[in-house]
Amino acid sequence: MNLVIDIGNNYFKFAVFRNNSLISNASDKNNQFEKHLIKLLSIHTDIEFALISNVSDLSLSSARSIFKQKNIKFFEFASTLKLPFSVNYDSKDTLGNDRLALIAACVKSYPNSNNLIIDAGTCITADFISETNTYLGGLISPGIEMRYKSLNKYTARLPKLKKTDSFKFPANSTSGSIHTGVVGGVVNEILGFIEQLQKKYKNVNVILTGGDAKFLSKTLKITIFANQIFILEGLNSILNLNK
Repeated sequence: MNLVIDIGNNYFKFAVFRNNSLISNASDKNNQFEKHLIKLLSIHTDIEFALISNVSDLSLSSARSIFKQKNIKFFEFASTLKLPFSVNYDSKDTLGNDRLALIAACVKSYPNSNNLIIDAGTCITADFISETNTYLGGLISPGIEMRYKSLNKYTARLPKLKKTDSFKFPANSTSGSIHTGVVGGVVNEILGFIEQLQKKYKNVNVILTGGDAKFLSKTLKITIFANQIFILEGLNSILNLNK
């Protein structure tokens, strides 16, 4: 069996697979990682392979020791691993593991298609893979919460507001202008890039995931939503390719 773990900036997710079939999955805050790992391995004693994608500053030294004790072959995600697609990206070594895993999940779920995967989380990323299974790059932009916080932090008088999907342009108040600039700005940014791709490529699947996916879906009207374990399915496909 396989264990795949995605460690984000604040939360981690893990899943246990038998080949491509999901056995179990869970998530929690990063400071609970080691406790969950020990408990998981005590329940699933037949795990043979593990892959961790870590974009946080969480140390993996304990995990390495635990896997060694359990005789589990362990991989840390790196761009040097075999991938189920080719990469056309100038700085492959700096390409985020989470982005590569999402692209792998796209290849698995929507093979031989033009796919744009949008991850709306702490940062907003959008990544495009063509129908020839070639990753062509994408974008990285501040997420919604980061934008609200920065307006408050880097100005003397602008307040820190809670996000809302109710906005209009032109807005006739300071709070309304902030909501329109932040949420409206994100929406128009995403729609603009989608339009650019659709002019160049036919039949682009647009897939939305991340913590703000549900929030943005009302305005973006994107019809394909990644399930909660989408990135873990991508990591599992990469693990199967490398073990």
